Amino acid sequence: MPFKVIVVEPRYQINLGYIARVSKNFGVRKLFLVKPRTKIGRRALMFSKHASELLKNAVIYKDFDSATKDCNVVIGTTGIWKKAHVNFKRVYLMEEAIEKAARLGKDKTIGIIIGRDDIGLTKEEVEKCDMVAYIGTDPQYPVLNISHALGIILYMLTKKGFESSYKDLSNRQIDKKEMQFLFKAFEKLTEKKKIRNRKAVANTFRRLVYLSQPNRHEIHALITALK
Repeated sequence: MPFKVIVVEPRYQINLGYIARVSKNFGVRKLFLVKPRTKIGRRALMFSKHASELLKNAVIYKDFDSATKDCNVVIGTTGIWKKAHVNFKRVYLMEEAIEKAARLGKDKTIGIIIGRDDIGLTKEEVEKCDMVAYIGTDPQYPVLNISHALGIILYMLTKKGFESSYKDLSNRQIDKKEMQFLFKAFEKLTEKKKIRNRKAVANTFRRLVYLSQPNRHEIHALITALK
């Protein structure tokens, strides 16, 4: 599902730097900026760390319409969803908005609009969006920094795509022979005890082991204890 990160009139270099950094973390190859209110200077590049090329090669638009014209669906973002809901009824939790946009098809481009660091999106800009989305946060302080919000959004957008890139660190793929060895060790231990319903006890142990999903190290520790 292709998407386009569009940042509207960013004001602070530090946020630009962090936006570039978190964008690269999630595989974004191009940033799109609408009328930046700050230059892409030394401070922005410093905070971008190893993602400075995203800032150096960012595409800059003169207005909102130019930035979104090639998007099939435009999702505006807000931290104050109640205010947006007053005049704009298509307001959703971010995961709901992404799910709705995904139904349009894998080849449709989603425009993710990140508002200004200080005042967010204007009413006019919100009205140009197909939907508005927010991230569920504590109502006492609901507004996220734009770079933090973008990180959460990009995680939601890309988590499925990156799952196959990582090995299961918990090593949950236990060999069936090891599990059987564990159960035999348990059965041998219970043979020496007076148990009325030995089969029920063995089945309970099996269920507990499977439900806990032990890793290989834990299986070996249990076998050592039971032998």
